Amino acid sequence: MMSFEVTPGMRRLGASVLGMEAIVAGLITPVAIMVDGVRPALAVTAGIGLAVLCVISAGLLKWPFGYIAGSVVQVLAVCTGFLVPTMFFLGGIFTALWITAIFVARRVEGVTSR
Repeated sequence: MMSFEVTPGMRRLGASVLGMEAIVAGLITPVAIMVDGVRPALAVTAGIGLAVLCVISAGLLKWPFGYIAGSVVQVLAVCTGFLVPTMFFLGGIFTALWITAIFVARRVEGVTSR
């Protein structure tokens, strides 16, 4: 079984990605209502709910299961594209940033620890 060690750089980069994603997720609420005609209750649940999940996931990044939660957030972000089609693209960008944050931080910290 492969171990997953959380490093400080992973926490910083991961929290940065999730923090910016929380802002974008909150901002899809008015776009969904005004531009795409989504019912307000659904738009608020999806947009603000995703933003809250981003913040909670960022707080959990001290532990390995926080990265599982963050990965679930990435899937949910892409799925909000069914409400606001632009989120298919933005969710994909944040997913790429999330994956990059994990691998780059591990690689950089692996090199500096030698």
